[in-house]
Amino acid sequence: METGWQAAGDLETTMIPSLAEATIRSFLDGAIGNAGWASLLAAVVHVALVAGFFGVPAGIFIWAERKISARIQDRLGPTRVGGRFGWLQAPADGLKLLQKEDLAPKAADQILFPMAPYIVVVSSLAAFMFLPFSDGWIAVSLDIGLYLMLAVMSLEVIGVILAGYSSGSKWALFGAMREAAQMVSYEIPMAICVVIPVVAAGSLNLNEIGALQGGWLGNWLIFHDPFTFATFFVYFVCATASCKRAPFDLAEAESELVAGFLTEYSGFRWSFFFLAEYASMFAVCGIATLLFLGGWHTGIPGLDESVQGLRGSSASWPLSWLANVLGFGVFFVKSSLLVCVQIWVRWTLPRLRIDQVMMTCLKYLVPISCTLFLGAVIWPLVLSATTGKTTLLGEPLGERAAPALEIQADTTMTGREGDLP
Repeated sequence: METGWQAAGDLETTMIPSLAEATIRSFLDGAIGNAGWASLLAAVVHVALVAGFFGVPAGIFIWAERKISARIQDRLGPTRVGGRFGWLQAPADGLKLLQKEDLAPKAADQILFPMAPYIVVVSSLAAFMFLPFSDGWIAVSLDIGLYLMLAVMSLEVIGVILAGYSSGSKWALFGAMREAAQMVSYEIPMAICVVIPVVAAGSLNLNEIGALQGGWLGNWLIFHDPFTFATFFVYFVCATASCKRAPFDLAEAESELVAGFLTEYSGFRWSFFFLAEYASMFAVCGIATLLFLGGWHTGIPGLDESVQGLRGSSASWPLSWLANVLGFGVFFVKSSLLVCVQIWVRWTLPRLRIDQVMMTCLKYLVPISCTLFLGAVIWPLVLSATTGKTTLLGEPLGERAAPALEIQADTTMTGREGDLP
């Protein structure tokens, strides 16, 4: 029999954010029988999974970029490597880049020049630590996880500036300044757009926000009110620009025959910038999926409730894992479709000039995002005064929060040492 203080201590222990994901730790704890080694091994496994997920989707989207762009331009794309669809083209390019000579200009800074691409990669990789791929499948679950994820992703601009500054080339420096100005400027409306669904959900925890959107399609935050609906599109434009994607690809000017801040890079270090770009594309699309498009939920009421029930305390770990695998598949498909939209936009719309890029942000997107934020705050007050409700579709988020978070907390504590009786 546990005392009240012991139970309270166990509950507090389970709520501490851990690098080891709950279900991996509980499974290894049962297999090894040692909680300390199970926690350490679970942490190593989870870091390996996040690092692997950082590289694998990037290769998939590089292949998708070539195939989609080829179809838009009435071409076939890669067909000779990896069978009919050329799915081995991206790994073949990676091996080719590994074999290339690693060159550096004589005028380059010998410390900062090789450091810049690693800063960019670490910034993109660290963002995945706060991204839930399914209910509970998150490396670090924090109440301010969304804030930290955006903060870590914004560190990429430091690597961009260092790459241009340390190259010893004026062209690279000019490209770095243009790129830094664009990335920093578009973070302002992007952050404001992120706050709008956070205000509606009342939480900065991405796992909680995803859990609130279960049930039918109307429970997704994009349909919460007209302002969140418009915010999704503004956010997507800002996210595309923050990833340095066309039509906002202004690392180099139209009159320059160079590649902007990475002009002097070659071989494997050059590939790091593009790996980070595609990983950041998936990260910002993952944020959009969690904040607006229901996260790992399908929007089919009966199916979502059944899958959520498999995650309860009465379910065995194989059923719980199956439910999370299904949720991961839904999340990955949604985010991948948004990445494909970014690829589609790149090969459809013409590039903007640098003055047009900055004008679009400062003159249009910043005022629009501020207006949407003000409207999203006033909207529930107006509805409450006129209709007595705070939302037009579905039940209020507060009524959905309790059962969803209760199941989530119950799943997190299942199988841990010292669980409450």
